[in-house]
Amino acid sequence: MKKVLAILLFVPLFAGCYAGSNGIPLFNSYGYNYTPSSVIVQKGDTLYSLSRKYEVPLRSIIEENNLSAPYTLNVGQNLRLPVRKTHTVAKGETLYAISKKYDVDITSLSKLNGLDAPFTLNVGQVLALPGSVSTNTVTAKSSSGGSSSFSQKRITSTRQPAKMPAKAQTAATSKKIAKSSPRQAVSTYRKSKFMWPVKGAVVSNFGVVGKGRRNDGINIKAAIGTNVKAADKGVVAYAGNELKGFGNLVLIKHTDGYITAYAHNDKLYVKKGQKVLRGEKIATVGRTGSVNTPQLHFEVRAGKKAVNPRQYLP
Repeated sequence: MKKVLAILLFVPLFAGCYAGSNGIPLFNSYGYNYTPSSVIVQKGDTLYSLSRKYEVPLRSIIEENNLSAPYTLNVGQNLRLPVRKTHTVAKGETLYAISKKYDVDITSLSKLNGLDAPFTLNVGQVLALPGSVSTNTVTAKSSSGGSSSFSQKRITSTRQPAKMPAKAQTAATSKKIAKSSPRQAVSTYRKSKFMWPVKGAVVSNFGVVGKGRRNDGINIKAAIGTNVKAADKGVVAYAGNELKGFGNLVLIKHTDGYITAYAHNDKLYVKKGQKVLRGEKIATVGRTGSVNTPQLHFEVRAGKKAVNPRQYLP
């Protein structure tokens, strides 16, 4: 569980793993769209703290697990979590309109999804809804013309800037400036190139691929057991297999704010917090997760922006 939380501190959005995978959208420290199907109760956990941590309604956790008062939890207890509610952006929709549709605060909605003013949206983009949104609300609102389920269509439409009342937009902008977050935007220009983590043919490129699906990295074909090497020196931010679809996954955070991701591995040879050198063996190629043939899914992120890995490779 701690490994899953660690990954969320570093990766704003890790989605579109492979052409055949739905991907798991994650967000920064504001919140995240990924909710595990269950959690193991840790020391100090309460139903309330878990509902806040995973942004799911307290009542839903109680009903999902058939709990009764006084709702005492035991360390090591396995709790099922309700599925997070989402909304898929349709053509012409704005963040303001979506917030009104589900009767949620636009600030909470934007923070949960890691959006900054002017809240630009993509058609087909999946937004996480705050835990206060009930299943009944989502169903009722969706039946009136909106979409609340994951869709892989309509991604290629043009971006639509969210429209907000002037007063609300001014307030949001002022708040953003006043916040002065210590997180710095990472330039998409990098002085040095990453090295190829593995040699092989690229079988899936960065960007939109078949039927409107999106790949946030590239997939490199290689024989199972081939060494996977760190593209540059850094610190392992995550090493595990808790995230459905990615199999055995490694994330490395580099000193300049870049993050590289390595998925579908067979075996992992590093642990979270471990410092690695450029070219150091971190895993071996596998076919874990959502793929059927041996390959490595490799991503490069400049801060929270997914960039084309091929532009950063020699």
